[in-house]
Amino acid sequence: MGEKVSRREFLRQAVITGVAISGAGVLPAADSAFAAEAGKSRVIKVTNTASLNSDGSFSTSVIEKMVGQGVTNLAGAKSTTAAWKKYFKPTDIVGLKVNCLFGKGVSTHPEVVSAIIAGLKSAGVKQENIIVWDRGTGDLLKSGYTINKTGDGPRCLANDGDWDDEITFGSFKGRLTKIITRDITAMINVPILKTHGITGISGALKNHYGSFHNPGEYHGNSCDPFLADINAIPAIKDKTRLVIVDAIRPLADGGPGLGKPDTLWDYHSILVSNDPLATDYVGWQIIEDRRKQTGLKSLHQPPKWLASGVARGLGNADPAKIDVVSI
Repeated sequence: MGEKVSRREFLRQAVITGVAISGAGVLPAADSAFAAEAGKSRVIKVTNTASLNSDGSFSTSVIEKMVGQGVTNLAGAKSTTAAWKKYFKPTDIVGLKVNCLFGKGVSTHPEVVSAIIAGLKSAGVKQENIIVWDRGTGDLLKSGYTINKTGDGPRCLANDGDWDDEITFGSFKGRLTKIITRDITAMINVPILKTHGITGISGALKNHYGSFHNPGEYHGNSCDPFLADINAIPAIKDKTRLVIVDAIRPLADGGPGLGKPDTLWDYHSILVSNDPLATDYVGWQIIEDRRKQTGLKSLHQPPKWLASGVARGLGNADPAKIDVVSI
């Protein structure tokens, strides 16, 4: 016998998926929260060679300045504090989705996260209302993070199997983390830029393969259209205020794991945008340029999921509709 769904549960699911009462699986119109003014998207690329110290370690103070510059430029604000306040309220509970599956070297660096936390605090967001998270505790630990579930300061924790109820949205059928669906009011997507043997690159959209319980089922056909559908779920799309990409030391080949550590390179940059698709397009071009410079074979065709993301209203993937501002 099928399980009967209560009206309350149906309405809760509708909030998660944004599905109208006419039925599940209906995709949203292309008027995404990520749509840029005048039909264009902006990606701010901030570069500072001092982001890496002479011993190869990351400079937290320099990266904090870089993040502030990127957010301020994107917001068109007069100060860094005013910029952060444009995107976040003191009452927000903000989740920072990092990418830590493969450990140090190819995971979001804690120094970048620390810089973002400083910005949120300047906007009045309480420390205890900042949640740094990924799929598993072990992943966070091996990437240099310290778990803090209930102590003072920003929380750092993992989903660790605590998934919400199953939903269907487009080609996606699975269970999202309760961190997204129940705990946070706003989100910053904080991936690290690297190649991926299936999707071409791993960036903002691929980072959410750590946000649901069955990612292994969604790697066929270069993750298309699954990658776009997952990111189009309103619980993910509508809560995302910023995308801040760690491109201080990206990986040009052999990703997503550290299969070819010699293809890491010092790029000294971060990317800041509110359009995850445009950010991934720019990241793809950065990797292609590096591959060309070092004699690696081109990835050639654009990743399939870029077009699917455009069709689902996630943002822009046409260079004519993306303004890259370099600082």
